[in-house]
Amino acid sequence: MPEKDKASLLAIIDAAGKILKYTEDLPDADSFFRDEKTFDAVLMNFVLIGETVAKLSEALKDAHPHIPWQKIKDFRNIIAHDYFGVDAEEVWQIIQNNMPALVGDIKHIL
Repeated sequence: MPEKDKASLLAIIDAAGKILKYTEDLPDADSFFRDEKTFDAVLMNFVLIGETVAKLSEALKDAHPHIPWQKIKDFRNIIAHDYFGVDAEEVWQIIQNNMPALVGDIKHIL
């Protein structure tokens, strides 16, 4: 694996880990949304993940089609271009239902 891809995957794990850490003590989407600092920090890390996915080689993404690379990148675009229209419940569901699996999948690649 090229070093650039390895570094990018490690950066994704780091950002995803921050998202999980920042939200671990929050009980629900409403609490998440009302905690402005956490909400902003989490969205920034989602942007970072999307930006980093865009830098991964096509070979790596093609070798792991079970990871929704394009959806991850698209979600970054939604956050970056419609920040005030971001649905906190949708973000919360992604954190709860998809983030742990993404971290596991990327660790498996490494």
